[in-house]
Amino acid sequence: MIIRSITIIILLSTVLISGCKSPYEVIRSSNDPPAILKAANKYFAEEDYIKAQGLYELIIPYYRGKEEAEDLFYNYTFTFYNTNQYVLASHYFENFTKTFYNSPRKEEMAFMSAYANYELSPNSKLDQGPSVKAIDKLQYFINTYPNSPRVEECNALMDELRAKLEQKSFDQGKLYYDLKSYQAAMASLENTIKDFPETKRAEELRYLIVKSSAQLAKNSIYEKMEERLESTIEKCEKFTARYPSSDKNGEVADIITYCKKELKRFVND
Repeated sequence: MIIRSITIIILLSTVLISGCKSPYEVIRSSNDPPAILKAANKYFAEEDYIKAQGLYELIIPYYRGKEEAEDLFYNYTFTFYNTNQYVLASHYFENFTKTFYNSPRKEEMAFMSAYANYELSPNSKLDQGPSVKAIDKLQYFINTYPNSPRVEECNALMDELRAKLEQKSFDQGKLYYDLKSYQAAMASLENTIKDFPETKRAEELRYLIVKSSAQLAKNSIYEKMEERLESTIEKCEKFTARYPSSDKNGEVADIITYCKKELKRFVND
């Protein structure tokens, strides 16, 4: 009697548990690929991308090589992008171009693979490795599809990413200057000009280089002072020649006067 009661309880519990399954769990455990695909597409259309993703994953092996495979994998890939999983999205977008190499969507997916990397680019205060990778990916797209209508957008995105790289480089040099590491500041600021020759901050960068050079000379050891004073005068003269109307020229002239005065004392000594 006791055993019979326990059996009934177990059966009732099983029925209740089954009855509590959500529609998603029911379809997920149905082992019915066409029904699962239909439900996945419905979730995707409703922008419930996590559920759609889970269902697509179950049936990708079943539909591999079949007519439905391209649409299925197309939606599946976008579930990663639409849930901000950009690393995986980029991987699957690229994988789509290799798997469905004759697809009319190939160019779109190649662009999205690059664009997903653009989405990973952080603000300029953080490491810019993702920005460099995004630029490479966007440039690769342009090289592969030079006549694409998306080329103009790619160029605009690369300009935005390069602006972040430039800001990062400038901030690094300015930080060295603020920390009174004048030699490192000069090297860093000069690299910024070299790496970004079309920068609109060239005057500001060269002005900071002049000031760094002056401070380095002022605080220099005796053996290097003469050389550094002469180097600072040279930088000042180049600055005023390049920017004759700069509002910084008064201060630059004062630096030249100081350096020449110190050089005279140096020679007299």
